[in-house]
Amino acid sequence: MKVCLISSTGGHFDELTKIIPAVEEHDYFLITEKNKSRKVDSSQGKVYFLMQQERKNAMFLLIFVANIIKSFFLYLRERPKVIITTGAGATYPFCLIGKIFGAKLIYIESYAKIYSSSATGRLMYKISDEFFIQWETLQDSYPNAKYRGALF
Repeated sequence: MKVCLISSTGGHFDELTKIIPAVEEHDYFLITEKNKSRKVDSSQGKVYFLMQQERKNAMFLLIFVANIIKSFFLYLRERPKVIITTGAGATYPFCLIGKIFGAKLIYIESYAKIYSSSATGRLMYKISDEFFIQWETLQDSYPNAKYRGALF
């Protein structure tokens, strides 16, 4: 079974790497954003990069469209059966494409979200096959979410 682990850079990626031991027995790959200030250790497996997208960046729309196109081709190249994500924004197009093509989608809401939902979480809640929260306090925001503890 092929598994995709996808997240933006920073804390989302740190959370995502905690999942690697659970998927090591499968054919898995990582997708994250390219970031000048942070190098990704490619010894963790096959890694692909999207462009880092910041909503406040004047080039956001152009970068967003470029990431959608790249996500489409990455999906066609790898065709994962399962997509696991911790968010954020740049991950949504790949997850939506995967869902359209029949991949199982698993979303894990950010550890940083204790009392309120994230923008990505609200989008993913609608399309995820499995939705996990890391704080029980989020159960009101996501009534059908599963709480299994924190990744950290």
